[in-house]
Amino acid sequence: MEVKVELLVDGRHATGESPVWRAEENALFWVDIPARRIWRWQAHGASLVHWLLPEQVACIAPAAGGRWICGLESGVALATLAPEGGAAQLQWLARVQHPLAQMRFNDGRCDRQGRFRAGTMFQDMAAARAVGTVYGLDAESAPDLQPLHTGLLTPNGMAFSPDGRTMYLSDSHPQSQQIWQFDYDPQDGTMSGQRLFVDMRQHPGRPDGAAVDEDGGYWICANDAGLLLRFTPQGRLDRSIAVPVSKPAMCAFGGAGLDTLFVTSIRLPGTPQDSPAGGVFALRPGTRGIAETEFPARAATPAAR
Repeated sequence: MEVKVELLVDGRHATGESPVWRAEENALFWVDIPARRIWRWQAHGASLVHWLLPEQVACIAPAAGGRWICGLESGVALATLAPEGGAAQLQWLARVQHPLAQMRFNDGRCDRQGRFRAGTMFQDMAAARAVGTVYGLDAESAPDLQPLHTGLLTPNGMAFSPDGRTMYLSDSHPQSQQIWQFDYDPQDGTMSGQRLFVDMRQHPGRPDGAAVDEDGGYWICANDAGLLLRFTPQGRLDRSIAVPVSKPAMCAFGGAGLDTLFVTSIRLPGTPQDSPAGGVFALRPGTRGIAETEFPARAATPAAR
């Protein structure tokens, strides 16, 4: 089945990542990591606004009170975004003790219960330093980030099955290119039973950001291949959709019926001027997604610090 792919925002982002649909605002949010910006596109009027953060911001997830929980360079914070854009107001929740300098958070999201999970990486991918860790933060009052899984090069592709009992995680580094499933305990948020789900070396592209549909299908952006791939919960490839850029970065379901798949992308230096690389795209894949669960932060306005 041929699928029409629309260029929604010609953003030309260096690293467009972490798209999230927020139904109450009828809007898509995402980040441009090196630009330190969170962006919002509202469906009504197609208005575009952005907010600046003090550090690179790699992943965002909705939090109660209209705020956002963010994985940045030095830790995890709650962000309050003024309606008209400008500088985001941050409340730091937890700082991370990286094993090396020049590290930051990468892919992350909340589980089905609203606990925040995000992985870290060494920013120079050519160095191939397997020092990345998946951390968890279960509540705003939690004093520390809890390490859940270690030894990663470039943690990516995090997603949860519809019932929240299976967690997906990939390593998108060229030396790995693996996607795993874990048994995930909805009661305490622990990961166990790691097993290979898909060896992406057998498919085009590297595994980047992902989303799960209501039927449990796992949609992965095949970075470097210009494709979106859907795998069944058993790891069988059953859909492949081409997008008009070589480096799609992450996808998310949204729209009024959660039946639109939004895709962010990466724009490398030297990209031809007429290329839509770094843009945000939208398509109708013929299935629906699942609404994201909010991080249960207190709704009081935080103090910047």
